[in-house]
Amino acid sequence: MPVDLSTTIGSLEFPAPVMTAAGTAGHGAELSAYVDLSSLGAVVVKSLSAEPWPGNPAPRVHQTPSGMLNSVGLQGPGVAVWVRDELPGLVERGARVVVSIWGRSVEDYAAAARSLRAAEDRIVAVEVNLSCPNLDGGAHLFAHDPVATTDVLRSTEMLEVPRWAKLSANTDRVVEVARAAQSAGAEAVTLINTLIGMIIDTESRRPLLGGVSGGLSGAAIHPVAVRTVYEVRKAIPDLAIVGAGGVTDAITAIELILAGASAVQVGTATFADPRAVAKILDGLRTWCEAHEVSQLRDLIGGAHQTG
Repeated sequence: MPVDLSTTIGSLEFPAPVMTAAGTAGHGAELSAYVDLSSLGAVVVKSLSAEPWPGNPAPRVHQTPSGMLNSVGLQGPGVAVWVRDELPGLVERGARVVVSIWGRSVEDYAAAARSLRAAEDRIVAVEVNLSCPNLDGGAHLFAHDPVATTDVLRSTEMLEVPRWAKLSANTDRVVEVARAAQSAGAEAVTLINTLIGMIIDTESRRPLLGGVSGGLSGAAIHPVAVRTVYEVRKAIPDLAIVGAGGVTDAITAIELILAGASAVQVGTATFADPRAVAKILDGLRTWCEAHEVSQLRDLIGGAHQTG
């Protein structure tokens, strides 16, 4: 039985519901040696700021029993260099490109968005990474505050491609923040980003990561991602959701889809296997065939159905 894996996220149609996650597949076509990028729903590139940014001191990554901690610190070449050096390779390989942007202030986000204007004909959406420290208003993340979230998204309104807001589950206000993102023009939210964690080197008796704390990702955070997607879908059923967090196989992808996600992103799994995103896509097709699901869309939000 043929399976229709196409999906809709806001105003956009995608032929497949599996994407890379920002920060885990590089800034360009690095995974093309292992995966046909045109077969994926989209390639979400590592978050970019308007200007080059060096990131955090080493060590930056540490494996955990069921995932990893990273403190890379959003290292990147800046939007202009990325447009010149990396975007052409993605376009050449037929990738649908989603650009993740970040900033340390509202104006930083606006500058990144302005820098992308010249490339809008080659990208399909912009994912606004709101899980960054808000230096305008304090040490909390933008995604912890509905007002800060609104301010950032409004600062990127000059973009003519759809915007997705990448939110954090490190707050109990995620539904409130998601509503604010929708009201400020986001067509979708990406749930979730990493959870804040830390590891201490017991020999040196000091934090192991160069940035002290880091983002926990991988299988360990999957139940949190499922819960967050479910809660936002229940509260805001007309808001499109892209699920992320611990997607390692077809089953974990299906969980997020049943919770309410229209698509999923694969991140940490690609460090263990650069072919993971393609294997998960194939696994979804196999699962649907085995369960006589002819359209993946029929599964979206299925866990909310009664009777």
